[in-house]
Amino acid sequence: MKTYFIKPTMTATNVTKTAPAGKPAARPLPPCQPLPRAVIDPAKPMLKLGLDVHLESITAVVQKDHANPHAPRPFTNDQLLAQVKKWIAQGHQVFCVQESCGFGFTLHRRLVEAGAQSFLITPVALNGARKTDKLDARALCLRLSRWLDGNRDELAPIRIPSEAEQRRRETTRRRQFLAREIRALANRGHGQVAEYCHEKLPARWWGARNWKKLEALDPWVLALLTDLRALILAIEQQLRALETEIKTRVKDQPRPKALGELTLGTLDGEVCSWERFHNRKQIGSYTGCCPGEHSSGGKRRVGAIDRIGNKAEP
Repeated sequence: MKTYFIKPTMTATNVTKTAPAGKPAARPLPPCQPLPRAVIDPAKPMLKLGLDVHLESITAVVQKDHANPHAPRPFTNDQLLAQVKKWIAQGHQVFCVQESCGFGFTLHRRLVEAGAQSFLITPVALNGARKTDKLDARALCLRLSRWLDGNRDELAPIRIPSEAEQRRRETTRRRQFLAREIRALANRGHGQVAEYCHEKLPARWWGARNWKKLEALDPWVLALLTDLRALILAIEQQLRALETEIKTRVKDQPRPKALGELTLGTLDGEVCSWERFHNRKQIGSYTGCCPGEHSSGGKRRVGAIDRIGNKAEP
């Protein structure tokens, strides 16, 4: 017969954990960070904005309370911020939603400074096979309205990193970008020597030891490699500086076994804050390591990991 040491009725508030004899007590965990939530004032009228954002223009659909959405309107960034401030001054509470994309969080922070409650969601297929800026803005507005009414399945707002977290994350992403550039330049050199000399270059052909072995190449090809080598050496210098910065950041931080300083620094930079997770399952979901599943009726089929998580590079 199975014996359950932790019953289903036990929770973190009524289970007292005691450390075994000879072992230090567990360190208390910091409080979890909740996801963004809307704060609704029943005494004020509501304006709900669905925003389809581009660099040069923003298509907005506005819905007042539970009326029909208005026709889509184009705005510039400054025009939208001025209009939001005008609505706030008139006594409205403004809620905005947009899809997270490559434009960062600048518009979100400006909307919050203007007095609106702004939310970002991961990009989703809003209208099936049809996609226009006007349709997307309208679909976002309607989803926002249903989400504010209590249907939490309509939107999944993401956590917005602080500017310090965003810049710290950029350090690791820039390191990955520079490493890709070095590989591209190195492959270019391999291709040029294979095309014009029908020879194979050694790995890291731009290094001091291997470079001396390339003096017998055709002078014209060697001149091309010299230009590529100068670029690679300059990028490697930036890469070493970034790696030193990442290692210094996590130097005094406890490290799990078999986890290097660069890997730990990359993980910390991408996650931003480990306190955002409530349990290990949420970490697995964030990294895309949850198993895929295709089940129906009495049949259950579990497949490979779904890779649906944060799109950070490995």
